[in-house]
Amino acid sequence: MNQTQLMKTQKETQQMIQDRIKKIQDVKHSAEIFYTELLEMMEEQQKAAEKQEEELIEELEQEITELKMRNTELEQLSHTEDHLHLLQIYSSLCSSRNTRNWSEISVKTDESLETLRRALTKLQDSLQEKLTQPEVKRIQQYAVDVTLDPDTAHPNLILSDDGKQVRDGDIRQKLPDKPERFDRYLIVLGKEGFSSGRFYFEVQVKGKTEWDLGVVRESIDRKGVITLSPSDGCWTVWLRNENEYWACASPSVSLCVRVKPQRVGVFVDYEEGLVSFYDVESSSHLYSFTDQSFTGKLYPYFNPCHNDGGKNSSPLIITPVNYNK
Repeated sequence: MNQTQLMKTQKETQQMIQDRIKKIQDVKHSAEIFYTELLEMMEEQQKAAEKQEEELIEELEQEITELKMRNTELEQLSHTEDHLHLLQIYSSLCSSRNTRNWSEISVKTDESLETLRRALTKLQDSLQEKLTQPEVKRIQQYAVDVTLDPDTAHPNLILSDDGKQVRDGDIRQKLPDKPERFDRYLIVLGKEGFSSGRFYFEVQVKGKTEWDLGVVRESIDRKGVITLSPSDGCWTVWLRNENEYWACASPSVSLCVRVKPQRVGVFVDYEEGLVSFYDVESSSHLYSFTDQSFTGKLYPYFNPCHNDGGKNSSPLIITPVNYNK
């Protein structure tokens, strides 16, 4: 390593430190906002419950006073022998207002707790968005221009003229059987490989029921059966059966995806041994392979999967990054 490379590596390391310090500050700030809003909400719920309690107690005490007065008058009437006066007073007492049916009245703590629970969930979602979105924005600065390599494409694949789209054509084309061409699975790689630094690209998966995306080692087997696992030089995420998302780890990991992604972002930090996947539209994290050990070049990996009678005919589309979104 010469002096220039050493200085470059040192500069990149310093930048990584600053990035992580900034991330810590973002997390702390978002958490502070979250807990402040939560405490304010709890205080509001407590004040509402206390106000309701005070109003009910005041009304109860007023009725107790009235009932005591009525009881005193009835006690006095029990000793009189003036039947006409007794009838008049008794009628007056009976015509006084009825008291409330207090058996049906309660302080609505259950309702308050449910309102607080819903608000807490909303705040948690908001916090997740605040923490994740800056991360997506940050990694988009490492976007690279990815073009599909037709020399690696399985013979059934149809590539667009600009090398940005790929789909299953159902028919095996007569193409030269080059060493770099995949002959069993519907795979195509990006033209350019990366052996250092960070890179990021986005792929539209809208309308598809199955797909594979990720990065693979240059030395991946091109012929016959391939095992998509990190130990075999593959870091990929799958969609199967329209709504089943998997990370091809060892063993595979089922992903909890709340909203079906329309565009997937793939980010690689070569030196950190990191491969991360994001739902670009919702700015949410899907999965990360961490603490990996990369050797040689890594290539963007695409598999549009079988057409499935037209159900999965939509292409995978490499899309430009929209920095302003």
